[in-house]
Amino acid sequence: MSVSQALTPHLPSLRRFARALSGSQESGDAYVVALLEAILENAAIFPPGLPPKIALYRLFLKIWNSVDANAFPNFNGRGNGASRNLQTLTSKPRQAFLLLTLEGFQPAEIAAVLDCGVGEVGRLVAAADREIASQLEPANILIIEDEMLTALDLEDVVKSLGHHVTGLARTHQEALALVKRHRPDLILSDIELADGSSGLDAVNEILRGFEAPVIFVTGHSEALLTGAKPEPAFLIAKPFNTETLKAVIGQALFFEVRSRTKLGGKANGVHPTPLSITG
Repeated sequence: MSVSQALTPHLPSLRRFARALSGSQESGDAYVVALLEAILENAAIFPPGLPPKIALYRLFLKIWNSVDANAFPNFNGRGNGASRNLQTLTSKPRQAFLLLTLEGFQPAEIAAVLDCGVGEVGRLVAAADREIASQLEPANILIIEDEMLTALDLEDVVKSLGHHVTGLARTHQEALALVKRHRPDLILSDIELADGSSGLDAVNEILRGFEAPVIFVTGHSEALLTGAKPEPAFLIAKPFNTETLKAVIGQALFFEVRSRTKLGGKANGVHPTPLSITG
C-alpha cells in the first residue's frame, strides 16, 4: 500500500483536529496542506514502523510546532482572533488534550504521536485542563437542537461546566427569536431541524448580526469535512461523548479569551470569531 493510500482515510479527522487546534478552518487546513506537500516532496519523511494514523498525526505536529503560520501563502490571520493568537496554542498540553478528548486516542497512542512517555501524557492533559478552566468566565450558550432528549443532554453538559443556557431552539425561526432576546457567546447547533429547516442556515443568519463561535453536533460530521469552503472549525459527531463535548466547548471559548487578552481586549467576556457555514 502506498503512503497516499494509507493516509487518505485519516485526512478528514486530521482536518478536524487541525481546525480545533488552531480555532479556524483556514489556519488548520493550511497546516494540513503543508503536511501533504512535504510528504509529496519526500515520502521518506513519513515515520516508519507506526500505524498510519499515528504516523500521520506525529508528522503533522512536528510540522505544526516548527513552521511559522506566516509562511503559508493561504494563511490569513486578519479578522480572526484565534489565528492572531496561534503561537500561544502550539504547546504539547493542548495537543495532548485534543488528541485524547477530540480524537479518542489512547494514552499510549498519544505518547507515540508526541514522542513522549505515557506518564508525561497524563501530566500534559492535566495541565491543559487547568489552563483552560482557569481562564474561562461563565458564558451564555444557545442550543439549536430538535431532538428534545439530546437538547436536554446538551443543556446538562453546558450547566455542568458552569455556563448558562440562553434557550433551546427546535427550528430556524425559534433560534432567531431566542437570539433577539439573549445574545449568546457560543452556539451548539444540529444540522437538520424539526420543521425541515437547516441549522446551517440559522447559524449563517445569526452570524450576520454578531460574532460567536459555533460547535455543530451532528450525525453527519464527516460529510461536512469535504474540503469545500467555508467549513466549521468545531464538529462533534452524534452520539456525542460528554467529555469530548466539554473539551470542545472549553477549547472554543478558550481561543477567544486568550486572543482578546493578548490583544488588550476584554478578558471577562467572550467576544468570538464568526464562523460562516453554507449548506
